[in-house]
Amino acid sequence: MTVRIGVIGTGAIGRDHARRINQVLGGAKIVALSDVNRASAEAARKDFAPDAMIFETGEALIDSPGVDAVLVTSWGATHEQYVLAVIAAGKPCFCEKPLATTAEGGKRIVDAEVAHGKRLVQVGFMRRYDAGYIALKQAVDSKIGAPIMVHAAHRNPAVPEQYVTPMAIHDTMIHEIDVLRWLLDDDYVSARVLFPRSSTRSHARLRDPQIVILETAKGTIIDVEIFVNCHYGYDIQCQVVGEDGIANLPDPMAISLRLDAKKQSEILTDWKDRFLASYDVELQDFINAAAKGTASGPSSWDGYVAAITSDACVAAQESEGAAISINLPDRPSLYN
Repeated sequence: MTVRIGVIGTGAIGRDHARRINQVLGGAKIVALSDVNRASAEAARKDFAPDAMIFETGEALIDSPGVDAVLVTSWGATHEQYVLAVIAAGKPCFCEKPLATTAEGGKRIVDAEVAHGKRLVQVGFMRRYDAGYIALKQAVDSKIGAPIMVHAAHRNPAVPEQYVTPMAIHDTMIHEIDVLRWLLDDDYVSARVLFPRSSTRSHARLRDPQIVILETAKGTIIDVEIFVNCHYGYDIQCQVVGEDGIANLPDPMAISLRLDAKKQSEILTDWKDRFLASYDVELQDFINAAAKGTASGPSSWDGYVAAITSDACVAAQESEGAAISINLPDRPSLYN
């Protein structure tokens, strides 16, 4: 069976997913495209999906009988409305993060999927598919004993001028929020945020860097450094300290050079390059599940929990170092 996929949102990530589905992966074909900027959809069709139909609205694409499954890669504020429409249509849906821009929106999606009675939604937390994180989880689960502490860092070389302090949580640390919860098989109970001296590359509406401290239900303490103007490259770090040992996330493979009287290796500068292979594995997982009429991988529940945690972290940004409680509702059995 070839899964006929429609893509809503043909910006950078939507175009890249259309490319990998039609040119790299197996079992699926892009048959429909939609974007508020029709020229963007037409360009994506020309470059990656010459046989695709272009729909004026995302809702029209979702309702098309020629579309079996939907990728939602549009602007984050539109994700909730499209995901709810895909669930109502009974079709599998891959939604890039965030699932919704508020916890309330995430709950509406969870409630709709539970009422439908079957998983249909996969959220684009691609780090769970990264070979390094998978190896790290195997070490955490079987080699280093109970996790006591986690030290993590998410560093970007630079961000646009419109990037402001809360975006460090909603747009950047959202990946750590999901992957560390998966890595530890644990939930968060509180969040604090501390601000060291601000970088000179920051601006009045962005406090950068910042350190988020999370406590889990099992008592693990996590510190995550978010530094979005670090200048030197795109650098993702994670160290788990266990009772019996320490496990580190491996750096991406790079050639070690001895050149110009220096020993050196390159550091990536583009997040798409850092997780290129994991996007392929992630989308293939979605295609395989969609062929069976369902979804796999990170769920609507995971997206909802990430939204609750993100809201708590943003509140902690404004609390002058005080801890903010993270209270999760009971998880529906659909997601057990």
